[in-house]
Formats: sequence, C-alpha cells, structure tokens
Amino acid sequence: MQGWLVIVNHVVQNASMARPVEFDRSKAMNKALVLFWHQGYQATSLSDLLSAMGISRSSFYAAFGDKRSLFIACLDLFAARTRGLLQRARTEMEPMDALQSFFEGNIGDARGGRARPGCMIVNTVLEMSGVDDVLAARAGAHLDEIQGVFKLYIEEAGVAPARAREIAEVLMLFNEGVRVSMRRRLSDAQHKRSIATTFRLIRGAIE
Repeated sequence: MQGWLVIVNHVVQNASMARPVEFDRSKAMNKALVLFWHQGYQATSLSDLLSAMGISRSSFYAAFGDKRSLFIACLDLFAARTRGLLQRARTEMEPMDALQSFFEGNIGDARGGRARPGCMIVNTVLEMSGVDDVLAARAGAHLDEIQGVFKLYIEEAGVAPARAREIAEVLMLFNEGVRVSMRRRLSDAQHKRSIATTFRLIRGAIE
C-alpha cells in the first residue's frame, strides 16, 4: 500500500511541475491594453481577453492573476508610454514645442470614419468614477503625474513655478477635453486648429 502512495505522490508532483503553455507575455499584454483602451474595463470580458491575447484561461490566471490586475498593469503601462512620448519630444525640441508636438502627435486619422479611442487614462476616470473609485483614483494619479511634466516643461520655458502650475492645470483641462472630443467624429483639422490656438494663447501669456 505504501508503495502505491509513493507512486501516486510522484505522479502528482510531476503533474504540478509540468511547464505551462509558453507565450510572449509582452505581446499578450499589448493586445489586452488595446482591447481595454477601445472597449473600456467593464465592457471587456475575460473571454474577449483570452481571444485577443491568444492564451488559455489557466495561462491567463497564472501570468496576470485576474482581469482587474491585468487592467491596472495595462493602465500603468499606458501612462508610462504617455510620459515616454513627452520625454522623447523634449530631447528633440524646446519645451513648448515638445508640449505642442505631444498633443499634435496624438491626433491620428480616424479609420473608416469611426470615433478614436481617446486616452485610456481619461477614459478610465470617466468610466470608473462612482463605479470603482480605486481605479478612477489610480487613473487620476497618472493624470497628475503627466500634469507635473507639463509644469516642468513650462518652467523650463522660463515661467515662474507658481505661474507654471496654473498654466499646467489649464493645459491638463484642455488635454482631458481633447481626449474626450477624439471619441467624436471630428476632423483632424478641427483638432489641430484647437491645439494651435491653445498654444498660441499660452505662448502669448508667457512671453
């Protein structure tokens, strides 16, 4: 009897040590990010994620935990990439040019006349406020960080810190408005005119 128990334990241990199905975690996460970005948190089901990511349910839970944990990771990644865009622009341009380029670079052609997804961070605040305030607050914290970059660049343009903070706050309000309006079927020309006008006014106020 004891011999059979040894055999059974050996089989169980080998099964538990079996290697999970391997997949490219980064690519799978990118696919999840795009899906969340376009559909939002609540409208994206686990089945949607598994299909888009091309992984099994067991691999999903082993790698990402659950849908909420994956969403948070995707939201954080989107925010990091957004800050990266700002930082890269600053390495190539003067501070105000970098800020304007950041806004203009996010205005792309709407494919097939469909609404653009806007900004995943702003979308999360709109979707989750009053529904999941923890997620909404996390998105809001990312917006605060981006606003901090706005302030830094405005200071680098020669503006005093207190004044730079005021302008950065206004610019963030404009940013949120632009990202929401991107979900409408407005033309690129309309957005670009608004961006050009906003930065002309800001430049005039700081010169």
